[in-house]
Amino acid sequence: MKKIINNPDVFVDEIIEALLKAHPKWIKAANPDRRALVRADAPNKGKVGIVTGGGSGHLPGFLGYVGEGLCSGVAVGNVFSSPSSEQILEATKAVNGGAGVLYVYGNYGGDVLNFDLASDLADAEGIDIKTVVLTDDVASAPKEKSDDRRGLAGMVFAFKCAGASAERGDSLEEVARICAKANANCRTMGVGLSPTILPAAGKPTFTLPDGEMEIGIGIHGEPGTHRGKLQSADEIGHTLMRQILDDLAAPKGSRLAILVNGLGATPLEELYLLYRQATKIIEADGLNVAWSYIGEYVTSLEMAGASITVMLLDDELEALLDAPAASPFFREGTKA
Repeated sequence: MKKIINNPDVFVDEIIEALLKAHPKWIKAANPDRRALVRADAPNKGKVGIVTGGGSGHLPGFLGYVGEGLCSGVAVGNVFSSPSSEQILEATKAVNGGAGVLYVYGNYGGDVLNFDLASDLADAEGIDIKTVVLTDDVASAPKEKSDDRRGLAGMVFAFKCAGASAERGDSLEEVARICAKANANCRTMGVGLSPTILPAAGKPTFTLPDGEMEIGIGIHGEPGTHRGKLQSADEIGHTLMRQILDDLAAPKGSRLAILVNGLGATPLEELYLLYRQATKIIEADGLNVAWSYIGEYVTSLEMAGASITVMLLDDELEALLDAPAASPFFREGTKA
């Protein structure tokens, strides 16, 4: 695998350097090692701050969702590695406008450990913290153990809804409630076609024989539910959507937001084929597509594959999706 990189040991730091130079009106560094980045206008006095974080390698995941009507700050780890509690704390202090800070991140062991520690450190400094752990990955645990599920591209909807709530001046408790509601209403399933190669390791995160796919794969290459012969776009779309909708159990007539996400090396045309099949299944189930998002929203370096996320909407969540939001990476959805 050929990559356009320099020294793998400074891969993440050079990316951050480039982003800070490219977008000075968007983000600024909050600590000397520049692994805590915040909105250029942070802190926003009197408003709730929202801090996310995770490993690098997922752009626009995490870092790309710092912006107006989205997150206030991000702690940046190495590729597929959790940021430290100190980096999370620096981001927290930099976005604290006096109304408290919400932590929003995926359900991965290192992230949970370090965000929990950062929460304790922030509490000792008098900063009120609430936490929402994202758990939208249907494949990673059964419905009765949904709190054990991983967080995937559902983060986009969680960031958007929570960010809109914070932007309008809601309390910390209210922003956390809305974020938790968005997460609870999201379901995601993914398919992997080929692995990614970590810059520092120089080897694939997993192996997959030619002509095979893996259903339910995670964004770091975590095992899915099964492997098998590569299917057509319609067959893959049916498999993913059937598991999503059966788990979501939305009442007939419900309005849904759908996000078809590329993992890094899948052409946009192929994502639209998945979207085509997904909407057919939604409509056949007596449900309605209210919002559509198609593109690369949470990637895994150059992994080939895609994920589909569906969020069950109500008037509250739909109004929050409709609120203004902006970052150099954020691509608004299309309202039906």
